[in-house]
Amino acid sequence: MKINPKRFKLIFAIQVVLILFDVLINTFSISYKKYHSILLIFFIVQDACLILALSLLLLSFFSTYVFQAGLVELLYDKFRLTIYICIFYFILTTVLYIWILCTETEPNLDAYWSAPFLTFFILQRLVSPTYYYFYKRAAMKICDPRFYEGMDWDHNQSNQ
Repeated sequence: MKINPKRFKLIFAIQVVLILFDVLINTFSISYKKYHSILLIFFIVQDACLILALSLLLLSFFSTYVFQAGLVELLYDKFRLTIYICIFYFILTTVLYIWILCTETEPNLDAYWSAPFLTFFILQRLVSPTYYYFYKRAAMKICDPRFYEGMDWDHNQSNQ
């Protein structure tokens, strides 16, 4: 299989842009809390970007020689934590934004910034840098040409 570095650069650039969208929406969504329709659009775009980012990462996995040779377990072992963090972050983000949109109709700010909501909000904001780190690391690792070459993966894995 011929390795195309331009393809890796393009996919990685798209993945970085998707992470940047997520950072920007996390940063600026609170300032638009009075505008329900803008918040809803932000949240839909963010969830779409998270799904697209995970899809691109999985597509990168599926195009490797390791996956095509049937050694899915090796890829799963290397990237299991990243996949779990991506799914967990998506669920956290979606639940938080549903909660925000449901409490937006509350006129009382105490109901909006209740202790459970604030705890969940902080948890989502603390998990986001972890998601960014692991996602970017996995996106960079999957560009390694060794995943696309016909090597003796079973032998190399048993030596490690």
